[in-house]
Amino acid sequence: SLSLPILRTSRAQHRAGTLTLGTLLTALGETSFGWAIVVFSLVTLLPLPPGTTLLTALPLLVTTGQMFLGYPHVRLPRVLSGLRIDQDRLRRGVLRLRPITRRLERILRPRYITLFARRNERPLGLVLFVIAFALFLPVPLSGWFPAVSLFTVGVGIVERDGLVTFFGLILGALSVLLTVTIILSLAAGADAILH
Repeated sequence: SLSLPILRTSRAQHRAGTLTLGTLLTALGETSFGWAIVVFSLVTLLPLPPGTTLLTALPLLVTTGQMFLGYPHVRLPRVLSGLRIDQDRLRRGVLRLRPITRRLERILRPRYITLFARRNERPLGLVLFVIAFALFLPVPLSGWFPAVSLFTVGVGIVERDGLVTFFGLILGALSVLLTVTIILSLAAGADAILH
């Protein structure tokens, strides 16, 4: 199960009082981009006050940016890796995603793995950075979509499933489109009020 390693690891670290973004990632076995994207998009989906995506999307911007720049693995700045995570909120976030993870688990398998070839890593990183940027913008109603699409892509990368990754990217492109549409309509509304 996809969510079990995250829950099991976070529970153990929570008991030990060491649950931070950095320790959770390291304990998941590697500092791979896939796991980082899964964990960080999960954090943005936690029940948090509005506007928090400005903070929670930062690790995603760093991760996808490093992927685009050709880093071999994720290197989190100390400020971000030391961020403490609330175990109960994390559990609630994971459970909220159960309908999605259950469906993904049924279909996940390694396929179309050429998508993950070294030469494709940077273009993939660039697209993911744009999606993460859409998530970062504090636009009302738009945050959920980029986060879910990044979560789907992350899972696809972890499981080496090119089809699921591609589906996540399409979802991401649609969420960027939605964010741009909302921004433009807000701008048009503000313009109408001012003039």
